[in-house]
Amino acid sequence: MHLLPYQRSHLAVAILCAFAAPLACAQTASTRTQSDPDSVPTVFISASALGLLSDDMITPVTSLAGAELVRARESTLGETLANQPGITSSHFGAGASRPVIRGMDGPRVKILSDGSEVQDASTVSPDHAVAFEPVLAERIEVLRGPSALAYGGGAVGGVVNILDRKIPTQMPSKSIEGSAELRANSVAREKTGAFEVTGGSGNIALHAEGVKRDAGEYRVGKGWDEGRRVHGSYKDTETGTVGLSWIGERGYLGAAYTKERTEYGIPGHNHEFESCHPHGTELHCGGHGHEGEDEEGHEHEHEHGAEEVPVVKLDSNRWDVRGEYRNPVAGITKARLRASFTDYRHDELEEGAIATSFMNKAHDARLEFEHAPLGGWRGVFGMQTTRRDFTTEGEEAYVPPTVTRRHAAFITEEYKLDNWRFEAAARHEWQDIKVDNARFTDARDSDARGTSVALGAVWKFQPQYSLRVGASRTHRLATAEELYADGVHLATATYEIGNQDLDKETSSNVDLTLRKFEGDTTFSLSAFHNRVGNYIYAHTLDEHEGFQLVEYTQRDATFTGLEGEVRHKFSNIIEGTLFGDYVRARFDDAEGSRNIPRIPASRIGARVNAHWNAWHGMVEAYRVGTQGKVAEFENRTAGYNVLNIGTHYTTRIGGVPAQIYARINNLTDELAFSHTSFIKEAAPLPGRNLTAGVRFLF
Repeated sequence: MHLLPYQRSHLAVAILCAFAAPLACAQTASTRTQSDPDSVPTVFISASALGLLSDDMITPVTSLAGAELVRARESTLGETLANQPGITSSHFGAGASRPVIRGMDGPRVKILSDGSEVQDASTVSPDHAVAFEPVLAERIEVLRGPSALAYGGGAVGGVVNILDRKIPTQMPSKSIEGSAELRANSVAREKTGAFEVTGGSGNIALHAEGVKRDAGEYRVGKGWDEGRRVHGSYKDTETGTVGLSWIGERGYLGAAYTKERTEYGIPGHNHEFESCHPHGTELHCGGHGHEGEDEEGHEHEHEHGAEEVPVVKLDSNRWDVRGEYRNPVAGITKARLRASFTDYRHDELEEGAIATSFMNKAHDARLEFEHAPLGGWRGVFGMQTTRRDFTTEGEEAYVPPTVTRRHAAFITEEYKLDNWRFEAAARHEWQDIKVDNARFTDARDSDARGTSVALGAVWKFQPQYSLRVGASRTHRLATAEELYADGVHLATATYEIGNQDLDKETSSNVDLTLRKFEGDTTFSLSAFHNRVGNYIYAHTLDEHEGFQLVEYTQRDATFTGLEGEVRHKFSNIIEGTLFGDYVRARFDDAEGSRNIPRIPASRIGARVNAHWNAWHGMVEAYRVGTQGKVAEFENRTAGYNVLNIGTHYTTRIGGVPAQIYARINNLTDELAFSHTSFIKEAAPLPGRNLTAGVRFLF
């Protein structure tokens, strides 16, 4: 049978609708009458010091907003971003997950709340949650690579900047506007409700928002030897914010207070190793049997706070101040302020009693100025100061109390010439760490300095094409945990030993991106090569039944990789995308294993989007490869396939604009393990999961 082109398009939509949006198939085929809910328009990137358009960025950037962000959101920041090219997550059950960018995580990935650091304990250990609620994000920007120097030379992997509405920057168009959302999923029987509302009068705007989530233990794919649900993987969250702004013709000044309380279980804890201790480079773990194992498996449900499951109770209080003033003095076009204070605490409970507490009182302030063009150069310069008072108490207080002070000065400049845009940036940091050596008598204070520079260019060599190249040389200063750790850390099944002789890391990076940004076919393909001198990592000295003795040390390392996506618009209705990423990370010398641990496996996939009047449908399939390039004492991880489908419908309910959405992740219920996770065997990735929700806009 021969079909005309428009008939083939309509047939393809009908097939897609059968999977993703069956109700839409009852409508008459026609070209969409509304904007594509899956597309993100060209936007200014807030995380860029120069406030650039995404097309002008030298650093590869991802911006998630609108309906695309609504469908991608999960209960943690890491899982929300995990399907973007070049990004995975440090999956630690349901409670904690940070983004892993180009194989780097922890302190090498900086997380910001509208340009201000998120101060918590998530860089200390992967079982510590990021103190930010993804459901409240308006937009999430990800800058890959170390060239975002305005936010720290240590961000070798990249920067995640979360844009929110907590401090209004302009008066609402109506006296009161906002949104409300209800959502649920099947894999953890999660129920979530959220709202945000902004009102204003005169020059004063007031904002309030909140989220409540209740999620049980999540179910994994079929065939897991331990059962169907991950023991201890529940998560309950309550978050609320109140913000107030004064808004004038030339700028604004506002403040907000955010309170977050979260409780979640920590899967994979094994108390057999509590008495393990080092004798030189050997690990001694004697006198512990296997009492307390669940002889009947894990098919049954566990109540919240069950004795066998360690529980984290997180309590975070954060104050933010943000302001912007245009043309304050001659020669300065904009002054911008970001400041925050965080009083963070989380307690780890065992059998209902507090075993270990982590406290972090931190503040940071950032002031930047955009100057008027000078000789064709436009730029931003500024300064930043951060103070972090970190304390641990209890059974797993393996890091002494420390006060870390970091100060920095930075500058970023750009120059445009015909079809070229050039950019240069520099940052110098001073870091001082004072250590309380009452319990760690050999600990001594640390004093370090680092200078980072970056150069780059964007060449739009054809109306629809651009070539971006960036080169940088950055310094990352060792953290207090890397310098002073000394004790058992059951969450990661390690005994950690710090190293006070660590030198700063020196990262030399080259990044190349080819883009086609207009037309029916668009693409973005990036390649990077990052050589890290004195790369700091936890070297395994000895191992006992999965428990490892690790010492922080340094070796030169190289990270090389590819990432990208190609989109083609087959018609006004059908669009297809191919995407993938790959990173190879290894040590440069031949001492022991040359593979760096927990590097994500390769990934390649395809996605088809269809738009039908007010409906959007999506089918996505991708393959995560086997990761066999493993470090010493690390197991290979099998590859897996994932099939996702979803739909989105825009309508009005009771006269109020609404978005109704649903998606099924891992439709085939595949059993999958994340190689980047410390507890991959104890906490596989979720199985088949139906998520559905409705969002009202008023």
